Amino acid sequence: MFSRLKAPAALLAGLLLLVATPALAQPAMWVIKDRDSTIYLFGTVHVLKKDTVWRSPRMEAALASADELWLELDDADDTTAMQSLVNSLGMDPANPLSGRLAEAERARYDAALNRAGIPLGALDGMKPWMAGLTLSVLPLMKAGYDPTYGVDGLLKADARTAGKAVRAFESSERQLRLFDSLPLETQVAFLMTSVDEMEESSTSLDSLVANWSKGNISGLEEEMVRPMRKDSPGLYKALLTDRNVAWAEVLAERLKGQGVSFVAVGSAHLVGRDSVQVQLARRGIRARRY
Repeated sequence: MFSRLKAPAALLAGLLLLVATPALAQPAMWVIKDRDSTIYLFGTVHVLKKDTVWRSPRMEAALASADELWLELDDADDTTAMQSLVNSLGMDPANPLSGRLAEAERARYDAALNRAGIPLGALDGMKPWMAGLTLSVLPLMKAGYDPTYGVDGLLKADARTAGKAVRAFESSERQLRLFDSLPLETQVAFLMTSVDEMEESSTSLDSLVANWSKGNISGLEEEMVRPMRKDSPGLYKALLTDRNVAWAEVLAERLKGQGVSFVAVGSAHLVGRDSVQVQLARRGIRARRY
């Protein structure tokens, strides 16, 4: 009888091991190579929960081999400078937010703030784009998402510890000025999208993080890129396409040099028909999935 039980017992042990062991995280990566240069492209998520598993041996090995780390922003962790920028660019108390919204928009806005327990006048001194960013982040923080555990900041800390150079495509000021330069109607449309998605944002991010951690590119495109391209083409062009074009130009120039670079930017920039890889391909540079 014992010999008959050995195979089922082994099978049961294997099944229990599968149940007890989380799936290996494998966020998507790409690599670009020429004779004397290598560039890794790694898609990130800027806010995560503390217990999110996202590191993989392949990613760690690529980062360890790199001479430098490239990020979207060079000063995202400078909270003093960021607050100063928010005050100077994102606030406009002389033109209250409530007065910039049409009656129907104001009704949706007020209802969303009431449901979230936010005082109606709390954001009234903000420009529409700043209020939109704020309402995008608040539900995520409440659900346990935190930029402290975002991939970009953690990779930056790793690179600093290892003595690697850290470079960036942009500054926080440039990114906030980009929002501030959007036409008012685009800013309001962004705000109303944030308003309408407040109650679903944490669930949506749960799904997005699940797809990201598995390297599911089509899922990321469906959740992040296509809705923006369809519903907010002006915002899509400003936040994704134009920046992807500029970053591809920087990377094409970097490829003329030597060494290994690890590039970590938001995943939305690395999926879809206007991605960084597509912009590179238009310059004759092929990025292959790694």
